[in-house]
Amino acid sequence: MSPKTQILVTGITGYIGGSVYSHLTKYSDFASFEITALIRSTDKAEKLKKLGIKTVVGAHDDVKIMESLAAKAEIVIAAADADNVQAATATLAGLKKRYDATGIPPTFIHTSGTGLLVDDAAGERSTDVVYDDCNLDQIESIPHTAPHRNVDLRLVNADKEGYVRAYIILPSTIYGIATGPLVEQGIQNPFSQQVPMLIRVSARRGRAGMVGQGKNIWPNVHINDVAQLYVTLLDSIRKNPSTGHGRDGYYFGENGEHTLYEVSKAIGDVLVAEGKADNREPTPFTKAELEKQYPGLISLGTNARCQANHSRSIGWRPQFSKLDLLTGIDTEYEGLKKAGRI
Repeated sequence: MSPKTQILVTGITGYIGGSVYSHLTKYSDFASFEITALIRSTDKAEKLKKLGIKTVVGAHDDVKIMESLAAKAEIVIAAADADNVQAATATLAGLKKRYDATGIPPTFIHTSGTGLLVDDAAGERSTDVVYDDCNLDQIESIPHTAPHRNVDLRLVNADKEGYVRAYIILPSTIYGIATGPLVEQGIQNPFSQQVPMLIRVSARRGRAGMVGQGKNIWPNVHINDVAQLYVTLLDSIRKNPSTGHGRDGYYFGENGEHTLYEVSKAIGDVLVAEGKADNREPTPFTKAELEKQYPGLISLGTNARCQANHSRSIGWRPQFSKLDLLTGIDTEYEGLKKAGRI
């Protein structure tokens, strides 16, 4: 019997990581994988073990643990924190040890995000700048100071040195309530960030809100589609050694675009239907709301446009569109309500 492929997953209890695991279980060669998860919760670790997942209890920025686990892995799928420099550095150090011992570059699939592309529109304008994950020169023009960039470039540089093959997945606005075995076991967070945050805040203020006039544009992707992107990429890597990595290793996750106004208006429709507001039209958040009450909302007013041509070139075929995002707001609302988050 051939030894199993050792895969280390971080962030497996999170919205993205848990969904990636769920989609991996449907992969044709899943039985050949041995999956190890680094997790903080002892209780959740025990539940994961019952599903056949090896677990190590610890923090992602614990350098010794992260480095040790990475040194044993043929493949790392990092879906915990896009900005954790310590975790990324320790992971690369461990993967270099593995390379030094085997002479074979291990695979590092890292989760970044299209927050890398943001501007300062504050909801007052859109932009004609659209990034293409096949356009390497355009990607390299992104400032080193951009969000997530410091970690992403560490991977690209490590790939250039030759001891790892680095692949960076950049999801956009992810929507939809996650499902699967980890959600059923109460292990995984089933909710995204941006849309649920906007729903919660809008419900709290009794009126759908937006940053500025909501004219800014973001791409969107359903959680099932973005999870499938990881599996599609992994399959491509295993079958085709020339699958783009390093400098050529950026893969956007998008299938359509929306303005902030469109999402806020859809929330307004749901709030009126639920008796939580008497006007469907969203209003701009006040300065106090943006600066003091809900500072995380400011980022919702940025532009971050992109096209996932590289992702599609390896066979990724997303199924959900902007219409699913907008018509699914009521389901997101009901899910948050049921979970006691509204």
